[in-house]
Amino acid sequence: MEYTQEEWNWLEAEWAFHCHGRTAFISPEDFRQAKAWAEEGIPAEAVVSAMESFFERRAKRPRPRAFVTLAHLKKDVEKAMSLRRAISRAGDAIVTRFPEWGSVKAPLNSDPRAKAAFEAWMRLKHSAPTPESSGYLEHLDSERAAHNIFVYIAADALGPKLGAIKTNLAEKLKAVDIQEDSSVWNRAWNRHFSKDVCAAWGLDGI
Repeated sequence: MEYTQEEWNWLEAEWAFHCHGRTAFISPEDFRQAKAWAEEGIPAEAVVSAMESFFERRAKRPRPRAFVTLAHLKKDVEKAMSLRRAISRAGDAIVTRFPEWGSVKAPLNSDPRAKAAFEAWMRLKHSAPTPESSGYLEHLDSERAAHNIFVYIAADALGPKLGAIKTNLAEKLKAVDIQEDSSVWNRAWNRHFSKDVCAAWGLDGI
């Protein structure tokens, strides 16, 4: 398996995004680690998700290590892939914990349209088939569509706060030298914008 140029650009941009600057772009050692993961058949999206898990955990430490490398993500990448393999062998649907509507902050939690959209999204997440099943991609498209509907409603409900979220995210992406309106920009924007909107309503880490 080889990562496409867009996936390489995405990995570098996400790494710099989490490390808060251009100086954190993937080094030769990081490049070799990412290439090894590609050769093992590990999707770029799994590496990006591992980055998020690693940096979320790192942010909670009283004294996080100042120097980080892509190799520090090994346990997070291995954990994600081990879970995928275990699920595939079992032949069961993916089962994991997802937030409930009670986690959503006011005033969004009193909006019946938002609740319906959220619950439709969660039903699809709860019922996801294994990545190896024939209907996985179609199910993933449906889940992303439901996710986008909820994010649209949740973002609209933020009112004036939405502008600050957009400005802050745009500054972060520009700070890591991602070309605006490029495919990597759009990919990173969609991922982080939805996470920031959800976090604003109390749905962290989703």
